[in-house]
Amino acid sequence: MDTMRERFATTASRLLDEDPRLAVVLAVISSDRFKDAARAHPDRVIDVGIREQLLVGATGGLALAGMRPIAHTFASFLVERPFEQVKLDLDHQDVGAVLVSAGGSYDIAAGGRTHQAPGDVALLDTLDGWTVHVPGHPDEAEALLRHAAADGDHRVYVRLGEQSNRDPLHVPPGVFRTVRTGGAGVVLAVGPMLDATLEAVEGLDVSVLYASTVRPFDAHTLRAEVRRAGAADVVLVEPYLAGTSVPYAAEALADTPHRLLGLGTARRELRRYGTWAEHVTAHGLDPAGLRSRITAFLR
Repeated sequence: MDTMRERFATTASRLLDEDPRLAVVLAVISSDRFKDAARAHPDRVIDVGIREQLLVGATGGLALAGMRPIAHTFASFLVERPFEQVKLDLDHQDVGAVLVSAGGSYDIAAGGRTHQAPGDVALLDTLDGWTVHVPGHPDEAEALLRHAAADGDHRVYVRLGEQSNRDPLHVPPGVFRTVRTGGAGVVLAVGPMLDATLEAVEGLDVSVLYASTVRPFDAHTLRAEVRRAGAADVVLVEPYLAGTSVPYAAEALADTPHRLLGLGTARRELRRYGTWAEHVTAHGLDPAGLRSRITAFLR
């Protein structure tokens, strides 16, 4: 199976053939994957070099000129390093673009802290009007990218990572899918966390919801499942900073007595290299770690 990043490059190249309004903006990262597309569309595959602020600035300029730009690099270089440009050149100018990151929270663990971005979604939450997709499988990544490219002039962030579920679960953008039902609690698994979550709650009487789009947050489905289950305990399992979506879940359940547990990447920095899988375990996001914390919370 190809990775989400590989699928992105293939899909974006095809989209350039299909839609003359699209452009891909790169900052060296993944440029080798767009060599053929650059030859076919030299005016719409733009590599600005190792200049991440310019990456976003050029994206904003293309949007102001009526294009639908797709900007791509690692998450730490796409959201964190050029955040001022994201805020001013996209949000303040009120123009649309598609930002597609790779690397997840710690996929490139050997690259050190500069290549880790568990706070990217939380940072975008400080801005207005962003749709955020977190696919859990390459097939989902392709579908969400195609939807984002055709999504008018909206601002969309597509977060890609190495971790993937075994099978795709196609869900309409902006909707949570009920995967299983129970009565002792509701667990919301985001993107690539679904398989680990299902393994973690095996034998527990809980509902599991799945989200591949977290912004907008599907308050309706969460609220309906909590009321159906008669459960007051809600757990969020996200592949980025723990608690990122807790305010949205709390708002959704403002008129319902409840308890919330947000699981994800800890704020504490792991000063180790290793692999992304080792980081998943170290943050307690593997099945064993999730089960331990979920069962303790439900007790």
